[in-house]
Amino acid sequence: MSTIKNRFVATVATTGLLAAGLATTAPAQAAEAKGGGTSLAEVLAADGNKFDRTGKDFDVLDRVVRVVLKKKPGSTVGVLADPSFEATAFLPNDFAFKKLTRHLVGGKAARTERRAAKALIKNVDVDTLETVLLYHVVPGEPLDSGAVAKADGVALTTAQGGDVTVHVNGKNGAITLQDQDPDAKDPRVVAVDINKGNKQIGHAVNRVLRPIDL
Repeated sequence: MSTIKNRFVATVATTGLLAAGLATTAPAQAAEAKGGGTSLAEVLAADGNKFDRTGKDFDVLDRVVRVVLKKKPGSTVGVLADPSFEATAFLPNDFAFKKLTRHLVGGKAARTERRAAKALIKNVDVDTLETVLLYHVVPGEPLDSGAVAKADGVALTTAQGGDVTVHVNGKNGAITLQDQDPDAKDPRVVAVDINKGNKQIGHAVNRVLRPIDL
């Protein structure tokens, strides 16, 4: 196990406890959900839960979410399958997860989506995967692209318990998200308003948000 991965797992084991309050209610809400529109989990699985060569979609994310929920059926990640639960999620695309494998597993970035998913699931424990996923979810009234664009400098509190700070470029309007790793490039929003009109809305990002300083 790499030194970076050791630090990541050890720190996440502690910070993951911050989501405990949400975890006591979210699985029950997901189980009782009736109607309420379309959940983000449905959107992620829309192409049939299969890997392809389109790096801008969310096949790896979908697979990681499924693995976490299979191993931990009561996980707070289940809110993503509850269309009545209001939330905004920053969704790492497949390119983002390929980049992450280079830092967590070591070596070069995974060349395919299948290899990226396999590397993460094999080398990162389920509690860590769960915590990383929760760091991408902001509970509360969904924020569409207009609201996010007006949130320059605002720290959004995630379901994991940590904050993600929004930065908006005044010249070109590009939106980046500052996570807890100051040495890594900040993820950039590359697609917006996924599932707009429902209680859960997503914005695609080109890197995985990091809840700790690696």
